[in-house]
Amino acid sequence: MNIASTTAVQSATANVQASTADEVNVRILKKALDAQALEAATLVQSLPEPPALATDGSVGTQVNTFV
Repeated sequence: MNIASTTAVQSATANVQASTADEVNVRILKKALDAQALEAATLVQSLPEPPALATDGSVGTQVNTFV
């Protein structure tokens, strides 16, 4: 009797292979997300400092919220 051809053995083998494939896919996804996070952090750090607001005069020191 060849047990490799039984449905139970084939099902168990398929489950193990699917589980292994899922683990590999999750690891690849984590690596891709880490790479994206690193690149996003690099881009944020490369942004120039925003210009300072005016400290005197009538332009750039107040916001008129009433129209």
